[in-house]
Amino acid sequence: MEIENKLAQMGLELPATTTPIANFVPAVRVGNLLFVSGHIGRVAGGDFMHPGHLGQDVTVEQGYEAARQSMLEALTSVKSAIGDLDKVKQVVKLLCMVNSAPGFGDQPKVANGASDLLVNLYGDRGK
Repeated sequence: MEIENKLAQMGLELPATTTPIANFVPAVRVGNLLFVSGHIGRVAGGDFMHPGHLGQDVTVEQGYEAARQSMLEALTSVKSAIGDLDKVKQVVKLLCMVNSAPGFGDQPKVANGASDLLVNLYGDRGK
């Protein structure tokens, strides 16, 4: 429970498990690898956290927050699949998709909401 304790110390908690809204499964284990589907930052009740386009309707700070929430949603799926977030040995790949207005160029700053959370929780294993 080390990782969940770190989350609590950060003032964060895993959201409740939700049912996918499309035809996919949240995570699939193949051998000792876990493939996690894309997740969207949502608020209680299931609405999108910050709908709109980055650089038009949504600020970089709001996008960062939504990316962090998306990662919390993904970690919920990881826990459901393997039972304990402490079992994660290494994050291998992180893909962030940012709904951006034309001309917006700060996608990495937004995606850091997810990657910073992983590094804060797992250290070098989260990179």
